Amino acid sequence: MFGFNMFHEPMRPFNTQYRCYSVSMLPGNERQDVERGGKIIMPPSALDTLTRLNIVYPMLFKLSNKKTNRVTHCGVLEFVADEGKVYLPYWMMHNLLLEEGGLLQIESISLPIATFSKFQPQSEDFLDITNPKAVLENGLRNFACLTTGDIIAIKYNDKIYELCVLETKPGKAVSIIECDMNVEFAAPLGYKEPKQFIRRPALEDEAMQEDDKDNINGEFVAFSGQGNRLDGRTKGKDDLEKRVRPLLKRGIPDYDYKLGTLRFIRTTRSTNGTETKDVQDQFEAFSGAGNVLRDKGRK
Repeated sequence: MFGFNMFHEPMRPFNTQYRCYSVSMLPGNERQDVERGGKIIMPPSALDTLTRLNIVYPMLFKLSNKKTNRVTHCGVLEFVADEGKVYLPYWMMHNLLLEEGGLLQIESISLPIATFSKFQPQSEDFLDITNPKAVLENGLRNFACLTTGDIIAIKYNDKIYELCVLETKPGKAVSIIECDMNVEFAAPLGYKEPKQFIRRPALEDEAMQEDDKDNINGEFVAFSGQGNRLDGRTKGKDDLEKRVRPLLKRGIPDYDYKLGTLRFIRTTRSTNGTETKDVQDQFEAFSGAGNVLRDKGRK
């Protein structure tokens, strides 16, 4: 009776096949903004078809390479490509194992909002970044969705950093448009933990202390090692100790000390029977003969 439909039409998916090319093949000026993100450029006819379909916004697509069964997901940046062609970032073509001019199946899809994701840097250079989460957040602004297993590329300070998407929640493919997502980082590929110095056990410390007892009062003993003779003979252990160890005197307390007395002891070098010294040879102060200038007999 009425000329309009009061019921919503069911959603019809967009499913088309295109020839894919890298962004460097796009006519005109170089488009670095496409290479740094996760969005593609499609022809104007795709926009016309999408507007006539009851699709869910934002526009998200599933990209499939039928030959290798590789799958990823992306958003759309512009509809300015030549008819029958789409232009992809190089890292996306690498994940899909596509060559220039290869066939690519594009299908519209609806993805859940991301709540968690985990990334693994593919180089240890990523550790040099002071605030990696801020750098990642800034780089993901050019992405529309993430797929588990993809290796995405982010540019920072004129350097490209590759990160592998290890995990996404609540699904293997998620939308990151206007979402609150928790991010974690795994250890970079090829990263090794720094070696920790193990403290020497207490038994070794005691052994070192016992070895130090050979040097009495902490004095250095020269040539304390063990020598080898050419004829192969070795001296006894007692002879070696007598030759090596110095003759050091130890202090003996004065058991005859009386309270209130001071005693100044001067030690002299001990002499053997063969080495005798004459007392006259010892030094005596003012032992010389004196001379007077004037004659004593003269008055």
